[in-house]
Amino acid sequence: MGRGRQKAKQRKVARTLKYSSPETDYRALERELVSRGDTGETEDDPYAEYADYYASDEEDDEGYR
Repeated sequence: MGRGRQKAKQRKVARTLKYSSPETDYRALERELVSRGDTGETEDDPYAEYADYYASDEEDDEGYR
C-alpha cells in the first residue's frame, strides 16, 4: 500500500534535481583542485621522457609517405 507514496516522493525529488540549477562555486572548485595539486598536466605518463626523442623521428618519416 505504501508504494504509491514512495513513488510520488521519488518523482518529486527527481523533478527537483532535474529542473533546479544550483549556482556553481568555481572559486571553491579551484581551491579544491589546487589543494590536491592538480595542475591539469599528467605527470604520471611513463613515456613523457621519450616524447621529444620520437617527435623528431615522426618528422623524418613524413618524407617516406
